Order: sequence, then C-alpha cells, then structure tokens
Amino acid sequence: MNLGERVRDLTRLAFQLGNNWMTLAGAALTTSSAFVLIWFWFMEITSPRQIHPYAGILLFLILPALFLIGLVLIPVGILRLRRKRRLAGEPALPLQAVDFKQPGVRRLLTVVGILTFINVSIMGTAGMKGVEYMDSNRFCGLTCHTVMSPEYTAFMDSPHSRVGCAQCHIGHGAPALVKAKISGTRQLFAVAFGTYSRPIPSPVEHLRPARETCEQCHWPQKFTDDKLIVRTKYAEDEANTPSTTVLLLKIGGHTPNGTTGIHGRHLDAMERISYVSTDRRRQDIPKVTYRDDQGQLVEYVTEDYKKLSKEKLAEAITRKMDCVDCHNRPTHAFELPDRAVDKAISKGRMSAELPFLKKKAVELLKLDYPDQKTAAAKIPVDLAEYYRTAYPEIYKHKRAQVDTAGEVVKAIYLRNVFPEMKLMWGTHPNNIGHEEAVGCFRCHDGSHTAADGRSIASDCSTCHTILAQDEKDPKVLKDLGMK
Repeated sequence: MNLGERVRDLTRLAFQLGNNWMTLAGAALTTSSAFVLIWFWFMEITSPRQIHPYAGILLFLILPALFLIGLVLIPVGILRLRRKRRLAGEPALPLQAVDFKQPGVRRLLTVVGILTFINVSIMGTAGMKGVEYMDSNRFCGLTCHTVMSPEYTAFMDSPHSRVGCAQCHIGHGAPALVKAKISGTRQLFAVAFGTYSRPIPSPVEHLRPARETCEQCHWPQKFTDDKLIVRTKYAEDEANTPSTTVLLLKIGGHTPNGTTGIHGRHLDAMERISYVSTDRRRQDIPKVTYRDDQGQLVEYVTEDYKKLSKEKLAEAITRKMDCVDCHNRPTHAFELPDRAVDKAISKGRMSAELPFLKKKAVELLKLDYPDQKTAAAKIPVDLAEYYRTAYPEIYKHKRAQVDTAGEVVKAIYLRNVFPEMKLMWGTHPNNIGHEEAVGCFRCHDGSHTAADGRSIASDCSTCHTILAQDEKDPKVLKDLGMK
C-alpha cells in the first residue's frame, strides 16, 4: 500500500468513525466555543472596559464547560457507534496499521498533535481564567447582586478595598479552593431558590483564622504606639454647633517602657484569651478565661453564667479570641446615621452653614423607606423642600449647597441601608469601642469576676486617656499644632 492509499484510508476511517450525531455535535461544540473563547480573550486584552460580571459567567465558566463537553462527546460518539455496530452484528470498522516511517502518517500525526496542543492550551487557559474570575472581587460582589450588594458596597468604601475577597474568605491551596467552591454551590442554589438569609448572618462562622489573614499584614506584637483620635460631632441645633473629643487610645503591644496596650493585652504571642458566648452573634459573653503575665489561667464569670443550665452550656460557643472578636466588621462596616452625618460635615462634603442640617439629615435617614430606589428619589427632594419652605432665603442664595447636601445624605443611606436584604441601621453591631454597640463592655462591664475577687477592669483609663471631651475649641489641639 503506497502512502497516498494509506492516508486516504486513515481519512476515510476518521470520517466513518466520526459520522454520527454525537461526535459531530462534540466537534461543532468544541470548535465554536474555542473560537468564541479566543475572540473574547483577545477583546479582554485589547479593550479597556471591564467585563460585566454576568458576561464573565458565560465567558469564564459556561463556555469552557461547553468546550470540555464537546471534547468528551467526540470519543464517546465513536465508542457508541462501534458498540452499536457490534450489537447489530455488523463487522467492526477496520483499524488501520500505522507506519511511522511514512512521511504522510507523520504529517497527519503532527497535525493531530498540534490540534491536541491547542485544545490543551485552550482548556488550561480557560481553567486558569475561570478560577481567576471566580476569585475576583467583582464575581464575589456583583454576580449575586441583591444578596451581596450590602457587603460589596461596604467593602468598596473600606480601607481593605484593594485586598481580594478570596484572600480572607478562601485562602491558599487546592483544599481551601475546593471547600470554598462546594460552599459556593450551596449558596448558588440558595440564590436560585430565594432561600438565602436576609440579612447575611454575622459573624461569618467559618472565616479563616485571623493569624492566616489579618496578621499577615497587621502584626499585634509590633503595635507599640498610642493612637490619637480626634472626633467632631455636631449638635442638632440651628447652628449645627460642633464639639470635639480628643482621645489617646492605648492600642499598642509591649512598649519599650514596659507598659502593655490593648493589642498586647488581648493578642500576645501566646494565646491569652478564650471566652464562652451564649448567642450566635457573640454579643453575650458570660465567661472569659485569661492567661496572665505569669502564665496562670484565670476564669472570670458573671452571675448569669453560674445560673446557666447544662443544656444552655452545651449550646454555648467556646472560642479563642482573635482580631475579629473586636474588629468584627473590619471591611464590611455599616455606620449609624448620627456618626455618618458628623463625618460628612467634618470632611466638608456638606456645609454646616445650612441651618438644622444635622437634625434634618438624621431625620430623613431614619425614615422607613420600602427600598433604596424610593429613598434615593425622596431624600434630596425632601431636604430641598425643607429649606425652600422653612428658609427660603437660604434656599435662594445657597441652592447649590442644599442640592449637594441632598446628594450626600442620599449617598449615606445607599451606603448603609438595604431594605431588600432587611439590613437597617444598627443591624450589624460594630464591636470596636462602645458607642455604637456594647462592644468592649461585653467583657469590660465590671460584672466578670474571678474566684479570688479580681474582676475585668471597666475603668475608662484602661484603654484610653481623654484629653478633651465635647469641647468647642480643645486647647490640646493647639498645643499639638493641629489648630
């Protein structure tokens, strides 16, 4: 048999084997999805526009899956055809002998090898880009838009907005990725059938340990300095009268002079603290176990803890304290209306020259709106109408400031309240400090006592020194050159 006849027979055999609907469908599916994938990857590289999250599902998840399905269908169709012929009693299609010495056979195998390399390259690239896309912030925050909108909005306005979601929520290595995607599949069904929680429960129970996340950048043992806090708030009077509080917060670890700050006392190199919480939100803490400087364990309990039944104790959560027990909303923090308005005025985003701005802004923010769309439409209009009727001269001469204030108040609402997810003001308590929630006083309330009579300190000076409190013009700021 000459070379031409051999190549002809191989081609005829390939045609005969592939002449079935399943193999042809697989070939068509693989070829078409490959062309689409390559084209969109080219567009992704050359276009400055970001891919829409829903388009990303198609490009990085569905199309690669179709490409792989097509590849699988090709041999399955061939095997199915051979089995069908065998069951029908027809002779099996002959397998042609392959002589690698023949140039035509080598060329044919070269073509097959090149096509195989291209397929493997496409599949490998698709897999890599699929994983990359599923780990992207846009996928996490925008794909399930209604569900994740509150968390994604807070994340984008946080100091951690340049940290990838996957770095805290998934972690490194294949096991962490597989575990996260299995959990994601469950969440996908919850979104599809509308069975997801409203709002998303807090805290996240299966979040990676803080030593693997927070402490990769923030090292508690290296916090040595105190932190100066300057906070201005505005009264709900006509002049929006400001008052300023200045605190020296003792956040350090072990300092050169031998003192120990908040981080050194709570998160030392050794595990100092564990606690028992009787509620899922970790707000009720009746027992704290503390390892003192001599290495001795001391148990501080409340009277309520002593009265707990065995059933309640069995249901209680025992946890080793880490960063997120105080920084429980490190990236997904939601403000309260009073504090949010104070911050906006302090930063000059809206003018304190508008009479009763603080009072009216907080009043509008606290109204019950059915959804964000309604709030966005009503807040600027209602604020403008207030000044138009109550202060017509102010409205006439400072219309631009009124309109700006309306947009800022609207933005505050859209940043913090999501009626569709039942996330309202104060839904998620913030445990940093003790002004917005119980926070520090979950333990530092004076009622946690040890067997030897010691108690967890509740003295203000334990954590901070008050340099000025609600003063109009604090002298300490002038002394520090900050005025």
